[in-house]
Amino acid sequence: MNGQVRERPMLTTVTRLDTSAIRKQFPALYRTENGRPVTWFDGPGGSQVPHSVIEAISGFLVRGGSNHGGVFTASRDSEEVHEAARTAVGDLLGVGPDDYVVFGMNMTSLNLALSRALSADWGPGDEVVVTRLDHDANIAPWLLAATDRGATVRWVPFDTTTYRLDLASLEEAVGPRTKVVAVTHASNAIGTIVDVKEATRIAHEVGAVVVVDAVHFAPHGLIDMAGIGCDFLLASAYKFFGPHLGAMAGSGQLLEKLDAYKVRPAPATGPGKWETGTQSFEALAGVIAAVDHIAGLSPTSADRRQQISDAYAAINKHAVGLGERFLGGLPDAVTVFGITDDITARTPTYAVEMEGYSTRRLATELADRGIYVTDGDYYAMEVMRSLRRADGGLVRIGFLHYTTEEEVDRLLAALHDLAIN
Repeated sequence: MNGQVRERPMLTTVTRLDTSAIRKQFPALYRTENGRPVTWFDGPGGSQVPHSVIEAISGFLVRGGSNHGGVFTASRDSEEVHEAARTAVGDLLGVGPDDYVVFGMNMTSLNLALSRALSADWGPGDEVVVTRLDHDANIAPWLLAATDRGATVRWVPFDTTTYRLDLASLEEAVGPRTKVVAVTHASNAIGTIVDVKEATRIAHEVGAVVVVDAVHFAPHGLIDMAGIGCDFLLASAYKFFGPHLGAMAGSGQLLEKLDAYKVRPAPATGPGKWETGTQSFEALAGVIAAVDHIAGLSPTSADRRQQISDAYAAINKHAVGLGERFLGGLPDAVTVFGITDDITARTPTYAVEMEGYSTRRLATELADRGIYVTDGDYYAMEVMRSLRRADGGLVRIGFLHYTTEEEVDRLLAALHDLAIN
């Protein structure tokens, strides 16, 4: 199992982030292009990493690592790193005492394996519920599983005026034959934060299993899996300042009950039952450092979970300030697709389009100025279809804890310049 019972933090210390000090920890932020400093607004597609993560990964490789099962020290070192990574990610995700933390190549591969296991006993008449606000990694695996088993897929829309998930439609979609409800914690495209606790309550009332995609939310807000009450929650370390690695936290009871698709010598019980092949031990060392980086943003000497809670309070405050600055300074030619009346109901991830520019042209013009943004659908295909932007998608601009007000001003200046040319 994954550690001891963690008490929910009662008090949170809200401090102002020292962005200057944070930025000194990230070597990539000093990159230049064509003589200009690069401004990284592509964080929703993957964050940069601090020195501590780089050093943890290289340090493991320099010391030398061996596979599990040996009687020698290097093998035991790998096992210790593996278990320490489970504990660190458990602290980050707020898992319960009986939950498992499982690692894999990425969130998508973990979810594909989970969908295959959960759907093993499905048949015609069974149902799975997905939302049009989700990344395809929490949609396609369930569509494939439903097709394989002859099950029915039910869709939950989001309101294209308010940009919020329609929980009333979720209540209508679930029923006695619902096997799984798959829902995002926050949209990777338009930033909407979903009330996943309420979605879980609705799903559990009909006995459905709940799978939450927390990949996009992880660098922005405190995740509390135990408080949400969901059965499975997935994240990706490269979104929260770590290496490319996926993590899945799940109900230990369910993971023990389900059959995993694995090779025969793999463990028959415990989290190792769900980890295929040899894990990237050096990446696991980097994951620990990434979680400790977030915890280290707190000025307190509390336990790591409390530090993480404090850190996210400061990150949220920083994000709100940047969001207000960004939204308040946009030229009239720019349209924002997403919540603008309550910044606390969203992550600092903004999908926009600009009059007179295709999304690719706008992204290219900004890139030529050393401003990195992404364009397209970012695998949020159903979001773009709902917004009638399936052809070219939108331009996505994301802020992280290392984003500065000066960088936001630089972006706004570039958009104003493009708007009049």
